[in-house]
Amino acid sequence: MATEIRVPTLGESVTEATVGTWYKKVGDAIAADEPIVELETDKVTIEVPAPAAGVLSEIVAAEGETVELNALLGQIGEGDGAAASEKKEEKPKEEAKKDEAPKEEAKSEEKAEDKESKSGDMPAAPAAAKMMAEKNISEDQVEGSGKRGQILKGDVIAAAAKGTSAPAPSDTKAPARAPSKVEDADREERVKMTRLRQTIAKRLKDAQNTAAMLTTFNEVDMTAVMEMRNKYKDLFLKKHDVKLGFMGFFTKAVCHALKEIPAVNAEIDGTDIIYKNFCHIGMAVGTDKGLVVPVVRDADQMSIAEIEAEIARLAKAARSGQLSMADMQGGTFTITNGGVYGSLMSSPILNAPQSGILGMHKIQERPMAIGGQVVIRPMMYLALSYDHRMVDGQEAVTFLVRVKETLEDPERLVLDL
Repeated sequence: MATEIRVPTLGESVTEATVGTWYKKVGDAIAADEPIVELETDKVTIEVPAPAAGVLSEIVAAEGETVELNALLGQIGEGDGAAASEKKEEKPKEEAKKDEAPKEEAKSEEKAEDKESKSGDMPAAPAAAKMMAEKNISEDQVEGSGKRGQILKGDVIAAAAKGTSAPAPSDTKAPARAPSKVEDADREERVKMTRLRQTIAKRLKDAQNTAAMLTTFNEVDMTAVMEMRNKYKDLFLKKHDVKLGFMGFFTKAVCHALKEIPAVNAEIDGTDIIYKNFCHIGMAVGTDKGLVVPVVRDADQMSIAEIEAEIARLAKAARSGQLSMADMQGGTFTITNGGVYGSLMSSPILNAPQSGILGMHKIQERPMAIGGQVVIRPMMYLALSYDHRMVDGQEAVTFLVRVKETLEDPERLVLDL
C-alpha cells in the first residue's frame, strides 16, 4: 500500500511553498524520517521527512512547482528500490516509441490551438486568475501550458519573470527590459528568483515605501569591550561552552537602551502605536540563499552567556536551512553586522513593521583626540535607521548614545545603569 507524502504545516500565515530539491529519484530506497524533499516558503526553507520506509514510487510535484498546505508531493511504495527500477524498464522500447507518437501529435495539436488563442478554450485556473489580477497581467499576455491552453499559476509566474504586465490604470507602462546585444546574449544566464529572495525584495521595498526612514550615526570606542573579552574569553568558554563574542555585549546594550527609549521598540498599527514591553531581538544572518532574521526572544531577561548560546544556535540553523517558523517570528528590533564582511559604514533598511534597526560595522584603529592627546583606538561606526513616523530625532540620537555609553563602559551592564 502506498504512503502519501504531503505538504506539512508551514507556520503561521504561510499557506503555500515552492518545491525546491528532491533528494531522491523515483525508484530510490527511503528510510523512515529521512529528508526527502526541500520546500521553500516566504520565510524559511524546510525539509520534509519521509513518513515511512520504502521506495519512492512517484513524484507528483516537480521542482519549481508551487504547492499549498497538505498538497500531495509524492508517494512511497513498498520494496527496497530494485523492484521499482525494474518496473520502469518493463515496457519495451517499441511500445514506448508507439506511445511517444500520439503524444507528439497531441503536442502539435496543442501548439496549433495555442496559435489561434493563447488562453485556449479553458478558463484560467483559479490560482492563476488570482495571481494575474494581483500582478496586473492580462490573459492575452500569458501563454497557457495546461490542457487546451489553460493558463496555470506557473505560466503567470513565468510571464511575470519576463517583465510582462498589463497597462496600469493610468495608462503608464513600466519600462520593459531592453534586449541584450547579440554578442552578450549567449553569455547571460537567467535564473528564477527563489521565494525567499522574492520575499526579501518585496519586504525591503515595502519598508522603503511605507516608513519615513532616517539614519543617525555615531561611533564607539571598543577598547573596554575588547579588553574584557580578551581577559575572560577562555574562562567564559570553559564555563559556558560557548565563545564570547561582541554580539552578546551589543544585544544587552540595545536592550538597556530600548527600556529607556520604548518608542524604538514599538510599531505602528493603523492609527495606533503598539509598545512592546519585552525585547525580541532579530539577528540578521546572511546565508547562501539570502538574508534571514532569526529572533532571540526575551533577550532582556537573558545573560550574555545565554544570548551568545542562542545566537550560535540560530546562526547554525540559518546556514544549514534548519530554522523553524518560531525562530523567525515576533522580533521587535533588529541588529545587523556588516562589519563581518568588512563594511565600514552603511544605512540599514528597517525590518518592517519594526521601528528601528542597528547597524554594526568593522572595528578599525583610528587616531582619536582624548584628554588633549592623540591616541590610537579601535573604533566602530554605529548606524541606527528608524521610522521617523514613530521615533523622533531626539529619541533616536539618545538611544544610540546610550548604546555607545554602555559599550564604552560595560560595567554598566553588571550594575544595570
